Amino acid sequence: MHEARGVVRIRGVSRLLPPPWKTKVVEPIALRVAAERRIAIGEAGYNTFLLRSEDVFVDLLTDSGTSALSQEQRAAMELGDEAYAGSRSFFRLEQVVRETFGYRYLIPTHQGRGAEHLLALALVRPGTIVPSNLYFTTSREHVELAGGRWVDVAVPEATDPESPFLFKGNIDLERLEEILDAAAPGEVAYVRQEACLNMAGGQPFSMENLAGVRALTREHGVPFILDATRISENALFVKEREPGYEDRSLPELIRVIADHAEGAIFSSKKDHFVPIGGFVAVNDLELARRLREQVVVYEGFPHYGGMAGHDMEALAQGIRESTDERIVQAYVSQAQYLGTLLADAGVPIVVPIGAHAVFVDAKRLLPQLDQTEFPAQTLAAAFYLAGGVRSMERGIVSGQHGSDPYDDLELVRLALPRRVYTQEHLTWVADVVKHVHGRADEIPGLRITYEPEHLRFFQARFAPLEVFPDLAIENAATAPAVLEA
Repeated sequence: MHEARGVVRIRGVSRLLPPPWKTKVVEPIALRVAAERRIAIGEAGYNTFLLRSEDVFVDLLTDSGTSALSQEQRAAMELGDEAYAGSRSFFRLEQVVRETFGYRYLIPTHQGRGAEHLLALALVRPGTIVPSNLYFTTSREHVELAGGRWVDVAVPEATDPESPFLFKGNIDLERLEEILDAAAPGEVAYVRQEACLNMAGGQPFSMENLAGVRALTREHGVPFILDATRISENALFVKEREPGYEDRSLPELIRVIADHAEGAIFSSKKDHFVPIGGFVAVNDLELARRLREQVVVYEGFPHYGGMAGHDMEALAQGIRESTDERIVQAYVSQAQYLGTLLADAGVPIVVPIGAHAVFVDAKRLLPQLDQTEFPAQTLAAAFYLAGGVRSMERGIVSGQHGSDPYDDLELVRLALPRRVYTQEHLTWVADVVKHVHGRADEIPGLRITYEPEHLRFFQARFAPLEVFPDLAIENAATAPAVLEA
């Protein structure tokens, strides 16, 4: 297992190095008693998205919009220019985007899916295709709502949770070349490559692979767009894992990655630490004009795109902080630490451990459940019942497409908000997961009781096939070591 530099072993025990910040403001949290947790998950239809945050102890549902702002971001917000048009905050943000990523034109949006929507409206036409390394739920949805078709061109290792391959975010270049060769002129709307591929476990692509994709798209005259939401982590993994890049600075690597594509979309609620915001950034003026035509219909004026002026100021400062290697290393190390605790205990997880989350393999942890019994959804509910830990399903509920058969990854994502939780919180999470792992054969599956038409994982509701056992960690006959201390 590849260990990040921020994790050390002291007398054989993994420990995190202290992060480059200290706590200044705190938010109280509480562990609901077991009976209350059982009521809460029942009222939520066994869907962790539908839990109230006050009922959650450690919230690892997502790293999107849940990170901690820095004092510099808070201070920058006081400079927010709330002018409807011509906002100084927009032009400051535009300058930071140009300096950091090199793209000429900035189109701000309220968050990442707003950027995905605008891009699909500008580039996708009925019958066109978008080759990508796997998919992200909202990205694929916007392409298909615009009449396009999503085509997976990820390397085979991306869907093998046990493969030690270091760059599961790579695109299969032979497969991509076949698609581009067979496509009619204009049939490929654009090629998309996602940095630190979420659905594969937060896995990076290599610079070598990125250059290969760039060469193919340039040869065929097809736009190449990055989902650069987690570009900072991808750059860090390149620095740590790919020979020849170990002496490059993180800002330099981020810029080199961005330079390979004509444009990129960003959900800034991740790498940039903000609770709201995103953008499309491109080099082509005509594409920028088409995007701006759509932003006034769906988001707002091109000088704010769904964000307030103070949001844009926080985002500009967050982009600067996302290039600080010490900060990026600290939160990537948290995933490494949690993943190491679980792997050492025999919990089946996706390896190598990714950037922003640890992904537990529900197929291997709950082998008694058929995939139609929603093992990942079940396991996420079990983690909450056991110790108030909220996670999310990344399996058949979010992955199945219409009535198509689904036999793919079945994962539970433990996503880590940046600069929020301590080593003690992560140790608690590890103890909860290990506790559930030890009771796995007692856990029944779920059946679906409500299913929305689009993106069902957000709002679907479930019911257990049998009564769940008492999984509460505090009621366990053998308490974990952390509770005995």
